Amino acid sequence: MGEEVFMGDKQTSPDDEFRAFIVGAWPWLLRTAYLLTGDQHAAEDLAQSAAERTCAAWSKVRRADDPHSYVRRIMVNQHARRWRRRAPEVLVEAVPDTARSDDGYARADQRRALLAALAALPPRQREAVVLRHWEDLSDSQAAAAMGCSTGAVRSHAAKGIAKLRETAGLRDLTDMTRIGGAV
Repeated sequence: MGEEVFMGDKQTSPDDEFRAFIVGAWPWLLRTAYLLTGDQHAAEDLAQSAAERTCAAWSKVRRADDPHSYVRRIMVNQHARRWRRRAPEVLVEAVPDTARSDDGYARADQRRALLAALAALPPRQREAVVLRHWEDLSDSQAAAAMGCSTGAVRSHAAKGIAKLRETAGLRDLTDMTRIGGAV
């Protein structure tokens, strides 16, 4: 990465550009990695791995129309490789009961229940739900990140959402919202 780019009156090297990009994107990378893996340590490993791959491909990434999409695809591919290599694991045995009041603890419990249910989804469904609903990507953007068709994204997302709706702790939350309960 020896070439330098002139920006205004100062020079920035590709290394500096990469460093600035990763520093700015790190919170997003880590959040998305956590939603994909359901585990803080695995999320940190996945985000670091995606950053390493991004560094190796920086000359392509920096020329991409949307570098974040390029990096998202790297991360989803890294995640897919990891779960293909090992047997599926159950990250959560049971979803905790959620509190019924409108305080901070109740919201934290509800978030914990949602994250636990999300972690229990099969990897492709979890990827589709995270990319479509947390990252707010279109079907075509999620399909590009997952390396599949838009129909497959819709199918995985629909199945994932249906499983989330069937989860006891989450079903209780949605029932409370329908009857005017505090969520």
